[in-house]
Amino acid sequence: MKRATLLKTRNRALVVCAAGLVVAVNAQPATAGAGALRVLWVESRSDYRAAHGAWETVELPADLHLDVVSATLLPTGEVLIVSDAEDTAGAPTTVLWDPVTEVAAEVETPEGLLGGGQVLLPDGDLLVAGGTAHREVLAEDVVRAAGVVALVADATAARATEVVEGTVLVDESTGLAYRTTETVTVLPAAGAAEVGPVTDVWVEAVEEGPDAVLEGEVHRLRPEGQEAAGVSGRADALTLAKQENRGLDAAHVFDVEAEAYRPAADLTTGRWRPTLVPTAGGDVLAVSGLDEHGALLDQGTGTTEVLDVETGTWSARPDLGRAFPTSPSLFTGMTGEVLYSGSSAGHGPVDRMRTPGVWDLADDSFEEIPGLRDPDMTETSSSVLLPPAQDQRVLVAGGGSAGDAEGSTDRMDVVDFAARTTSPAPDLPAAARYVSSVVLPSDEVLLTGGSGDYRGRGGSDVLAATLYDAATGETTEAAPPRVGRNHRSQALLLPDGRVLTVGSSPLYGDPEGESAGTAEQRLEIYSPPYLFTSEERPVLGAAAQELELERGTTQEVPVTGDVAAARLVRPAASGQAEQRSVELGAEVVGGGVRLTVPASAALTPSGWYLLFVVGEDGTPSEGRWVRVP
Repeated sequence: MKRATLLKTRNRALVVCAAGLVVAVNAQPATAGAGALRVLWVESRSDYRAAHGAWETVELPADLHLDVVSATLLPTGEVLIVSDAEDTAGAPTTVLWDPVTEVAAEVETPEGLLGGGQVLLPDGDLLVAGGTAHREVLAEDVVRAAGVVALVADATAARATEVVEGTVLVDESTGLAYRTTETVTVLPAAGAAEVGPVTDVWVEAVEEGPDAVLEGEVHRLRPEGQEAAGVSGRADALTLAKQENRGLDAAHVFDVEAEAYRPAADLTTGRWRPTLVPTAGGDVLAVSGLDEHGALLDQGTGTTEVLDVETGTWSARPDLGRAFPTSPSLFTGMTGEVLYSGSSAGHGPVDRMRTPGVWDLADDSFEEIPGLRDPDMTETSSSVLLPPAQDQRVLVAGGGSAGDAEGSTDRMDVVDFAARTTSPAPDLPAAARYVSSVVLPSDEVLLTGGSGDYRGRGGSDVLAATLYDAATGETTEAAPPRVGRNHRSQALLLPDGRVLTVGSSPLYGDPEGESAGTAEQRLEIYSPPYLFTSEERPVLGAAAQELELERGTTQEVPVTGDVAAARLVRPAASGQAEQRSVELGAEVVGGGVRLTVPASAALTPSGWYLLFVVGEDGTPSEGRWVRVP
């Protein structure tokens, strides 16, 4: 395992130069460089920081290359950053970074993690389920006609037939040949049925070029030779069209104590970009995604599945047929239902699956909540459960049209799932997709970054940040970040109350679109205004670290300083949907605070949380890790 010390570029170090240039800037026309230095000087002032906060940039050593896929705060306080394989010589990488010691370490990484759903398990380990079995291939790069053939066994097949990878299927009407790219098992017909159940297989034409394209009618194919007697197939189309990412059925667990991955039980179906939802009972739902052939797991097929955390096994839930676009923003509701904000990463029909609503797992019903502005721009929008989580309100910010269409929205709306209503909030500073949103222990939400167009196209990164006050519904301007963040960017609350932003995968390297983009290597850390407005923060005693806070109980913890409130903040696992801030009852007693934990298991899914106490002036303590069993 390789370790390296981080190199910090502190913005305040540049202020020395800026201060020396202020007179010159005021005395003569400012150049662009001098103007930028003056901005740095202004942003370094204590009154500015107390109102808007401040950023600092962090650079990893050059040999720790990042093309961020996901970032997760672990219960150790370390951040697990998974990087894509495409920019790293074909090998996915994981970096474990400690923001306190400023040390980074590479971790041996299994294949296929790109596009996997993530969730923190009750014991604090990180589950990654699904991923990429095969990467997408753009239409201009497809050289062999390909697609799905539906195989069935007829009554002559007495037993299951294995159709191995490389089996040639011949179209009866044209004589064109196609080769299977995977091994599948075709089951025989049961009872009085004339044919067995359908088994899909991916095939590619033996010959390159457009002459092998099949379209326009149903085509029947049979295996060449006798190795798969009694098996036949049908295909609607085998084309040179773009091939989507194909979902992986593998799962892995990152063991926090061992600092290593271990294999977990396979999913019942391949999934690329699913969402993993922790349930009130501690189990995990796997919802949506592209299947093993790149098709959306769609409505009516019952493709949701559940992980039994105790046994570590997945089971299909055919009773749950509700469908969503890939990576839908889903939240565990207070009574066990699932709240859908309408936000998603993409890959879904434009005319459905986009409306917020409440999904009842008891009967698979879905109650829509209308009224979201710019409803056709929920793809790549940001959604976050507003604090306190008891209010059951979700803020939806920004977003764009489906796919790579131009444009975005500055819309911010609040979906009130308790009242079943939607109301407008103040707009973002600029229209943007890929905005990161982070719940702060002060009951504010930081919204930062994003780009005005698809993956930062046209040099459209938005260097702006906003603080949304969940109690008043008002926004205030935050200090602007220095680093542009678009596709694959993430933001996480750190235990000390700061916010880490990582990643960005721009499509182009210049506004004109003449060069390819490169992944952003720099990290950036935001210190909110509450870190500059008080000389003393409340301090949770060491006895509060790693406490078990059982639901429905009251417990005293030692605190130094004044306390007005207490919050349990669940960290985010690769995105915004899992984070939540739960209000605790807080009664000052003697040398501490008596905390009362809500009784609802759906409100506080089992696992590790950061406990914060907040002073009368809104300044939070540093967080202490506690566990809700």
